[in-house]
Amino acid sequence: MRPTITAFEISPDRGQGLARDMRVRWALEEVGQPYEVRLLSFADMKEPAHRALHPFGQIPTFEDGDLALFESGAITLHIAERHTGLLPTDAQARARAIGWMFAALNTVEPPVVELSLATILERDKPWFAERQPVLEARVRTVLEALSNRLGAADWLEGEFCAGDLLMVTVLRRLYRSGLLQAYPKLAAYVGRGEARPAYQRAFAAQLAIFERSKRRD
Repeated sequence: MRPTITAFEISPDRGQGLARDMRVRWALEEVGQPYEVRLLSFADMKEPAHRALHPFGQIPTFEDGDLALFESGAITLHIAERHTGLLPTDAQARARAIGWMFAALNTVEPPVVELSLATILERDKPWFAERQPVLEARVRTVLEALSNRLGAADWLEGEFCAGDLLMVTVLRRLYRSGLLQAYPKLAAYVGRGEARPAYQRAFAAQLAIFERSKRRD
């Protein structure tokens, strides 16, 4: 029996692969686990049936037999723990890889998302011009630290792991801002992630949904 994930029926990012089901798709592709996708409209996401799976009415969710999970980080960790390929076998290396998963979502993603939302939702506000440099400075702080830590390595902990998977998906949100390009090591790091065959398959699957929705329009 294949696990089922939920995703947007109509891509809010217009097929750029930024929706958080991308993380789950990528993880499943990396470990070679086939899966089903249930597409939801924005109205569907607020219905009781979906809120029983995700109390905040968002995507993605993950159902596998009697197990139902929400939050992309938790789902990715579950996949990584159940399959080989996303976490090291050595106990200490495994713990460090999980630490990078939390760093991606708890340290790097919040200022990145805050900057993205402000750019989209607050550009016409009187405080935008003054606030934007502050938000960009917060992002630069974490990017500088991350770039220094990565150094000349291909991945954060030697081999590609779930920490890299989540970190790459977070950093991709910075393309539009131009901030990522100011850190060549991180730009190359993201490029390595995007070049992985599993990423390519996940991106193509998510993009296909957007292309179908365009044809219907």
